[in-house]
Amino acid sequence: MNEAIAAGVLEANAMTLATASPDGAPHARIVLLKGVDARGLTFFTNYESAKGHELAANPRAALLLFWHELQRQARVEGTLAPVAREESEAYFALRPRGSQLGAWASSQSAPVASRAALDAQLAEVEARFAGRDVPCPPHWGGYRVAPHAVELWQGRENRMHDRLRYAKDGGGWKLERLAP
Repeated sequence: MNEAIAAGVLEANAMTLATASPDGAPHARIVLLKGVDARGLTFFTNYESAKGHELAANPRAALLLFWHELQRQARVEGTLAPVAREESEAYFALRPRGSQLGAWASSQSAPVASRAALDAQLAEVEARFAGRDVPCPPHWGGYRVAPHAVELWQGRENRMHDRLRYAKDGGGWKLERLAP
């Protein structure tokens, strides 16, 4: 990802998050990767959204980061859990005020009567928090995906791509080269 950022890839931290509903139907959407460390990959969202409900019922997910300009991708599969509340609040405080207000105004994934109704909800939230800091909503926070498999893909000529798959193996990682 650092190479994608250095190459000027727009939204280099955009990744596809794939989840499954309780009946096994797959769902995917774009979220933004906000942290990577030894514990896993972190993103933030509304816990009451469709993805939040799916992750509560089945705390497994797949992530895909794709950098077309570099002909590279990283696939991650793993289990996830909410991050500590303090971590969510610390990140929320760094977000632009408009994004903070939007987190309160939007019942993410729920049907809305109209754009005007959504705008009215935002105006109500703006009035409620006028002149003061916007606190992190209780229904908003982060998830961390602890990987059990990571595949790195590098595009090459004649579709003879390089694919390296790392899989958890006890306390370490097993590396395999996969056919393109």
